Amino acid sequence: MPVLKWTLLLAAAALAQDKTELLYPNGAVDARGDTDADKPSLTHYLPSRDKAAGTAVIVCPGGGYGALAMDHEGRQVAEWLNGQGIAAFVLKYRLGPRYRHPSMINDAHQAIRMVRRRAETFGVAPDRIGILGFSAGGHLAATAATHFEAETRPDFAILAYPVISFTTDYVHKGSRRNLLGDNPDPALVENLSNELQVTARTPPVFLFHTNEDTGVPPENSILFYLALRKAKVPAEMHIFEPGRHGVGLAQQLPALNQWPALLAAWFKTRGLVKAAQ
Repeated sequence: MPVLKWTLLLAAAALAQDKTELLYPNGAVDARGDTDADKPSLTHYLPSRDKAAGTAVIVCPGGGYGALAMDHEGRQVAEWLNGQGIAAFVLKYRLGPRYRHPSMINDAHQAIRMVRRRAETFGVAPDRIGILGFSAGGHLAATAATHFEAETRPDFAILAYPVISFTTDYVHKGSRRNLLGDNPDPALVENLSNELQVTARTPPVFLFHTNEDTGVPPENSILFYLALRKAKVPAEMHIFEPGRHGVGLAQQLPALNQWPALLAAWFKTRGLVKAAQ
């Protein structure tokens, strides 16, 4: 790419730093009103020019599909990704009980479309766009990795203590209720029990969980990992002994705070960041 064009692209990207934009500028087709809760958005966090690796990650904070942990599972994570040279886009998706499926996955798909269509502007490659989710956001990311069309398929997925199964004893009932309501169709419950939806087309996945997690038991990650192995999808999983649910980057927790370093190594292994970083 000519130097002048690259410089202009980086300048445009710099203007977008920390910018929040609506996923649907003219309103979502299924919007229930015109409040902030009806306006999903994407906030851009772009790395410095000298670190930019050409990779993007859409970040889905958790909150049981009823709230969003936008700081420790959103902003802090985006800033850490920037430190790895990765462009981050924090997704504010719609929530229950005001909204139900498929509004949430529609928001994730729209976010992937937006970043992929404007990849050149953001200084990223259109085939290096992944999705990262925590807890219920991990369920959303896993749904994006198993339910997609060509334009909305993420190139990789990172699942942190994710909600996965809706059909086993390990279900997080609050997430299922907020997403699907009190008496969902059993076929829909099975369709969104994502360990049952893995195929050979599911992208590579990094998973992390803790053995102590009683909110979302680690069996959720284990079931998904086993499904990935069966489908021969590249996968890496780490289960730490200590650690409550919802730790984010776990910066103040010895041992558990190593999980971001393991993720950084995985990025290098998959060629998603510069080897020198």
